[in-house]
Formats: sequence, C-alpha cells, structure tokens
Amino acid sequence: MTHMRHDISIITLNGKTPTIHETAFIAPGCRIIGDVTIGAEASIWYNCVIRAEVNRVVIGARSNIQDGSIIHCDGPMPGVEDGFPTIIGDDVLVGHNVMLHGCILHDRAFVGLSSTVMNGAVIESDAMLAAGAMLTQGKRIETRQLWAGSPARFVRDLDDAAVMGMRLGVAHYVHNAKAHAAAVT
Repeated sequence: MTHMRHDISIITLNGKTPTIHETAFIAPGCRIIGDVTIGAEASIWYNCVIRAEVNRVVIGARSNIQDGSIIHCDGPMPGVEDGFPTIIGDDVLVGHNVMLHGCILHDRAFVGLSSTVMNGAVIESDAMLAAGAMLTQGKRIETRQLWAGSPARFVRDLDDAAVMGMRLGVAHYVHNAKAHAAAVT
C-alpha cells in the first residue's frame, strides 16, 4: 500500500505499515516506510525520510524531527540478535539535516543540526549532541552532558538554563506544527 497526501508517502513494506497518531504533523515531502510508530503531537518536518524495513523506528509524543533528517535502523546481525532499532522518546528535539541510525534518544534528548548518531549510541534525558557532531557506534551521552565534535566527545555539563531552553524548544515545535498543519491542509 502506498498513500500520497500532499506529497507525503506512507508505505507498507514487509507487511509493516507505519502507525501515525492522528495529532502528529507530517509535513509535505516526507517518506515514512515500514515499521514506524509516531506518537501524539510529534512533528516530522519537510522532506524527512524515516525508513524501517529491517527493524523498527519509534518516535515519541511531542518529539520533532526537523527538515531533511533521515532515520534508519539495522537488522539482526551476528552478536546483535535484536539488531539496532531507532527509539526516540518523548519531547525530543532533532535538528535539521540529522542522520539517526540504530540509536536510542531518551525523553528530552537534543540532537543539533547536521549531526549523526550511529548504531548502538545513546543520548540520555536532558543531554545534548552539538550541531555538526558525530556520535560514533556504542557511545553514550549521560544526562545533562553536552558532547561536540567528530567524533563527539564530552564538553561540559549543561546548566538549568540550557535544559529549560530545550524544553521551550519542544513547546515551540508543538505549537508551530499546528500552524503548519493548518497551512498545508
């Protein structure tokens, strides 16, 4: 099954159809394929690709995947029987042009624009990967840490103002998605 609505592709593959909450915003140009679940008030911005034909991708409530980002996963392999699904918690900010591949982003994580997060990497709650960074396979950013660079390394702990700024960003995107949804319907 392929469904086009305002230049959006929602494609069933290998018997798996994307599940998208009715309050989520999916912008024109998006391609959502296979075993994908998108939660309430999440927003997937213009020209994102979310492809889950070999494992699953989960995007939690109020999380946003900004323009041009790509999300994929990895299937089972020797030594990794469950493969690498991509699991994104609630209230997560994912900047423009980000690549997420087989990673876990806990609730309230932040991924800066043009960053890459690889298989088995984890970004914990209230933690931030800076713009342009590459979090290599299996690395873990702990709660309230900022990592930057390529490969990414610990820079400093985040203060309360930085954490509050991330939370305000989530609220902004939930509100902004409603305005865009009204404009494109």
